[in-house]
Amino acid sequence: MKASILFGAMLLAAAVSANRAAEGASPDAGTPLWPPIEPFKTGDLEVSALHQIHYELSGNPKGKPVMVLHGGPGAKSVPYYRRYFDPAKFLIVLFDQRGCGLSKPLFELGENTTWDLVEDIEKLRRHLGLGKVILFGGSWGSTLGLAYAETHPEATAGIVLRGIFTATKEEIEHYYRGVRLFFPEAHDRLAGVLGRTPSPQAVLELVQSSDEARRKRGERAWGIYEFKIAELQARDADVARLILSPALAETVRSLALIENHYMANGCFFEEGQLQRNAYKIKDIPAVFVNGRYDMICPPGTAYALHKALPKSRLVIAEASGHSQQEPAIEKAMLAAMREFE
Repeated sequence: MKASILFGAMLLAAAVSANRAAEGASPDAGTPLWPPIEPFKTGDLEVSALHQIHYELSGNPKGKPVMVLHGGPGAKSVPYYRRYFDPAKFLIVLFDQRGCGLSKPLFELGENTTWDLVEDIEKLRRHLGLGKVILFGGSWGSTLGLAYAETHPEATAGIVLRGIFTATKEEIEHYYRGVRLFFPEAHDRLAGVLGRTPSPQAVLELVQSSDEARRKRGERAWGIYEFKIAELQARDADVARLILSPALAETVRSLALIENHYMANGCFFEEGQLQRNAYKIKDIPAVFVNGRYDMICPPGTAYALHKALPKSRLVIAEASGHSQQEPAIEKAMLAAMREFE
């Protein structure tokens, strides 16, 4: 498995990347990513009586603002994300969504829906005094980016999204059950821990157990399942070692809890809502990137969205799975951001 693995949206690998970034690790030699940088400002914004979100700013304070949307739901922002943007040309805004990362309260499901997060983006944009923003994200970050852009097209300057997920019943069903056609052993391991066929409701019930040992068993089982199916070649021993790392315990928990809370509620969308409302963003410059062999977000969804938006550009990254750090995906995302410089 490559060093500093990051699967971004919807994945435990966001936690892995955060852990390794904290250790000073960097992506493979020869990466085209921009050099590491540090934020020039961090802060916390109260978005409701219950929640406050943590954010950071890096790059050029007067540059083109780009809002980075992390995965999960329930992952967090990591330093790796800063490296997709020319720091001389972009103002890079990272933030942790409700209930996860450095946002407070941690693990909170109350007032935690897609539409709460959409308005958090808008509140943060206004708080920072930004004009139109470029939306950058992957997997769940793509879902949230589309939801924000369709709600606030007047505030969206551009869209660069990876691993497109529009949260239809078919996509959610594939995530929990369809993947068994390709990863039958991973699917069976999760089913064995759950004691029944995997579903968002089954996982959520387990990870909300009052029995701590049972809860942790469920969290780890979910993490191992996600991590295994996210990359083309993820070795079982590496997966288990990373998921069991004490340094990742909080993110493992927040992903298992918050992600399944969202999936159990259809991510709080009407069926087909994001595809149906795509016309609202038809004139916004958009680049979509999807791994050819993405087992979590198969490319058919990205293709359908691209067909609905003739002015968009779709890049199918060959020999790539879901991980944002697959070389072809990484290069495509970097190239897309250069189009917005």
